[in-house]
Amino acid sequence: MDKRLEFFVAGVSCFIFISLTFSLLLFLFNKYKPKHRCTTPLPVTRRSSFPRADNSPSISTSFDPALRQLSMSELSEATNEFDPKLIIGDGSFGLVYKAKLPSGITVAVKKLSQDAFQGLREFRAEMETLGKLRHPNIVKILGYCVSGLDRVLIYEYIEKGSLDQWLQDMSSSFNSWWVPLSWELRVKIIKGVANGLAFLHGLDVAIVHRDIKASNVLLDNEFEAHIADFGLARRIEGADSHVSTQAAGTMGYMPPEYLGGYTAATVKGDVYSFGVLMFEVATGKRPNWPVREEGREIWMLEWAKKRIAENKHVQVLDTSVPRKGLREDQIYEFFKIANLCTNQKHYERPSMCHVVEMLDRIIIDSQKI
Repeated sequence: MDKRLEFFVAGVSCFIFISLTFSLLLFLFNKYKPKHRCTTPLPVTRRSSFPRADNSPSISTSFDPALRQLSMSELSEATNEFDPKLIIGDGSFGLVYKAKLPSGITVAVKKLSQDAFQGLREFRAEMETLGKLRHPNIVKILGYCVSGLDRVLIYEYIEKGSLDQWLQDMSSSFNSWWVPLSWELRVKIIKGVANGLAFLHGLDVAIVHRDIKASNVLLDNEFEAHIADFGLARRIEGADSHVSTQAAGTMGYMPPEYLGGYTAATVKGDVYSFGVLMFEVATGKRPNWPVREEGREIWMLEWAKKRIAENKHVQVLDTSVPRKGLREDQIYEFFKIANLCTNQKHYERPSMCHVVEMLDRIIIDSQKI
C-alpha cells in the first residue's frame, strides 16, 4: 500500500477513535453528574408574603426628618405581619394597613401589589417627586421601603378615615361616634379637596391624580380633607398638556372622554372627577350605584342633574343633612359649580384655581349671616 494512503487511513482511524471516546465520556458525565439544585433561595426569616428575588436591591428611604429609615422586617412587625385586621383602606394597586412604629408613631403603610410594579429606577424617581409634596390638603408620603419584590409606602396616618365612610351610615361597622355631616362640613371638605388639586395642577410640572373619589379623601380630627392614594398619578408638562396613557380611574368618576376612547390624562379629567365628588358629597349617593327614578334605574349624576334642572336643589340633598338654617342660594351655587366641573366638553370645564375662587365666595357669603 502506498505510504501516503497508509498515513491517511491511520489519521482517519485515529480521529474516529478520539471522537468516539469523547462522546462516550460526555454521555457518562451527563448520566451520573449530581442533579442541579433549584434556584429558589433557601428559606430566610422574612415576614412578607411576596417571594424575594436573588440579587434584588434592598432600599429604605425617609422623606421626613422625624422618621428614620425603616427595614421591611420592622414594617412587617409594625403591621403584625400585614394582619388583615389592620387593613384601613384598599387603594389602587395595594392594601393600606394601620401600623404603630417602634418610636410610638402611628402611620399608614401601603403594601403594593405586583400589578403596580414598574422599573425600580422609575419607581424611585416617582417616589422622590411625590415625597416632596407638602400641602395641608395632601396626605404626606413619609418614606418607602423596597426589599426583593416587596414595595411598601409609608404615609401619615389620618385619624377619621375616608370621606366615603362618613357619607354612608357606617355607625354599626365604622365607629360608634359616627354622625351625619352637616352642610357646612361638606362644603369645607370639598373646599379642601379643591385646594389640594389646585396645588397639584399649579406645580411647575403639573401632577394629575386621575383617581379622585370619596375613598381617596381622608379626614382628620378637624374634618380637614387630605387627598390620598397617588397610585395612578402622572406628571405632565403644563396645565393644558396631557400624557398619553391607558385610561385610569374608577367607574362613575371617570370623565366621558376616557370612556369614549380618549386615553390622555389631563387636569380637566381631575376637574370632572372632582365635580362628581361634589354631587356625591351633596347627595350622599355613590356615583357608580344606580338610583331608582320613576320605575327605572339611572346613574346618580343623571338623576341629580335632572332634579337640579327642575329647580329641586334642596330635594337632591342627602336626607341626613340637617335642614335648619340651610340657604337655598348657597346650595344653588354649589350645584352650579358641580355642573360646570362635569361639563361633557372637557375644554369648557373650569380650572381648579377658578373652582377654589367660586367655592370661596360660597363660604364668605355664609359667614355674613
